[in-house]
Amino acid sequence: MDLNTLRQFLVVARLEHLSRAAEELRVAQPSLSRTIARLEGELGTPLFDRAGRLRLNDTGRLFLGYVERSLGELDAGRRAVAEAAGGGFGSVRLASETLLTFTGPLAAYRKAHPDIEVELYQLAAAEMARRLTAQDVDLCVSSYPIRAEGLESVRLLDEAVWLAAPLDHPLADRASVTVEQIADQPFVSAHRGHWGRRLLDRLFAARDLAPRIVCEADEASAIAEMIIAGLGVGLVPDLARRSAADAPVAWIAVDDPECRRVLSLYWGAGSHLSTAARLMRATLVEWEWSGTA
Repeated sequence: MDLNTLRQFLVVARLEHLSRAAEELRVAQPSLSRTIARLEGELGTPLFDRAGRLRLNDTGRLFLGYVERSLGELDAGRRAVAEAAGGGFGSVRLASETLLTFTGPLAAYRKAHPDIEVELYQLAAAEMARRLTAQDVDLCVSSYPIRAEGLESVRLLDEAVWLAAPLDHPLADRASVTVEQIADQPFVSAHRGHWGRRLLDRLFAARDLAPRIVCEADEASAIAEMIIAGLGVGLVPDLARRSAADAPVAWIAVDDPECRRVLSLYWGAGSHLSTAARLMRATLVEWEWSGTA
């Protein structure tokens, strides 16, 4: 069981498709199939179900967690040695649902540490949990709780979420609205799984309602443009509202204490954080999030 075999297993487990995995790994599919078969033979049990489409089975998912953690530790060790040998700060890998949130602290970080390499990833919360466990990323910022063992976190921001509406909308002159008052409105929202969509669905479900979604987009700028164009209304966190203070939309408070976003920073409790990652963590924790974005 060598490292190359384990890395190939990771790709097959992620894609659950031999030909696509072989293409990504740039190896012949029969060779990759034999590699997986040898690994299963060494372990004494199948890792995939092969009835129809290739599927990772329960044993495979169990083994996957150990492989991700083991290779993550090895990669972390390599990075730690490179940092010590080079006498530098290393690099930092930061993931979030949206990168627009970090323009302020990232600019401050780059100004203070211009020689540090920063890698940014846009990921869903579920993917963040996997990548943190595997130590593929150093830090994650999420608007939704990341469910995984061995993680530490700190709250960065607890903010109100507003209803954004076109200026000519019938509700545009209202200071606040209830969920019932917007129950029949067309909504521009993110796809399912995004924190904004989860919040919208949760607010409506609490009243046995379902939102009417007329447009789905995961880019905040696209959602804003669709609202400005008059396609519907949408939920926007206060940080984004302050960043778009000049946007031609009406900002309306939602009369529900649950209509809020909590932004938290996560990292692996037992993982080695490079100096660069620790400096990024300090920058994010100490940033004045309640001030001007």
